[in-house]
Amino acid sequence: MADKVLVTGISGFLGGHVALALLDAGYAVRGSVRDLGKADKVRATLKRASATGNIDNLEIVALDLLRDDGWSAAMEGCRYLQHVASPFVLRTPKDKNELIRPAVEGTRRALHAALAGGVERIVLTSSFAAIGYGHGDRTTPFTEADWSATEGVDVTAYTESKTRAELEAWSVMEAAGRRADLAVVNPTGIFGPLLDDDPGTSGVLVLRLLNGSVPAAPKLAFGIIDVRDVAAVQLKAMETLAAGGRRFLTSGGTLSFVQAADILRQAFPERAGKLPRFELPNFVVRLIALFDSDIRGNVQSLGLVKQFDARQAEALLGRPFITPADAVTATARSMIAQGLV
Repeated sequence: MADKVLVTGISGFLGGHVALALLDAGYAVRGSVRDLGKADKVRATLKRASATGNIDNLEIVALDLLRDDGWSAAMEGCRYLQHVASPFVLRTPKDKNELIRPAVEGTRRALHAALAGGVERIVLTSSFAAIGYGHGDRTTPFTEADWSATEGVDVTAYTESKTRAELEAWSVMEAAGRRADLAVVNPTGIFGPLLDDDPGTSGVLVLRLLNGSVPAAPKLAFGIIDVRDVAAVQLKAMETLAAGGRRFLTSGGTLSFVQAADILRQAFPERAGKLPRFELPNFVVRLIALFDSDIRGNVQSLGLVKQFDARQAEALLGRPFITPADAVTATARSMIAQGLV
């Protein structure tokens, strides 16, 4: 009988890819969604994307990050937990607790249920957001030893939610005397092929470039990792004994908006007219941000290029990461195939 893994947030971009990697590796997957109405779509999506087409080892259950119902039953028979589910939005809510509360309480709820159920290894999807914010204009590479501040000019509700959720995870495991049974993956912006017609949150950046809604690029750079690599790292972190008790900063590198646009222009010349060729002065971006909430949350990062030391995650994976250029191109190609642009 195949080992069973509970994957929370299976209907999400990364959750779907994690489930796919597990199924194709021979594991049985119990995936959680908030609404069982999504179950048929998730099942059809994974069957279509699977290398084997075999989803007999997939079941779907309903779980809510803010409710106790169902968590104990969901852990029954599971050897591992992949806790991927967490709220993620581009627009900062008026009340930051709309993000922080489900992130922190959901992590606490999932880990307590896993410990009570006798799960052997827990893999938590955290984020670079829990590493690289509140450090000012830093030029040295970030590593797993770094932690984001929970207050500061560039600390958003999202970065605070991811930081507090990961801190909660380590606290729960340490209190249980099982720190070595937790591994944490901290990806930068996740790009790569979509499994369905949901562009996801990071993917919206590529969508906006492709549809012409960014006529000139802000001087913003972002870390990029392909979703297939993140899913593979999460699988390796689950299977590798030595990965326990460690964090894995996961990034293939950095691209600016204008660099991403240049890559897309070469890959899709028929869309060249939609893609920005020039960068806007920072003061212009700040003016636009007064009216565009998608940009408003990023103005503190204008002109900053953060560096990442992801050698530990790459060593765990055992091969080089997919390049940022290939990840962005794969995102765009799948968006076109899905009819999103």
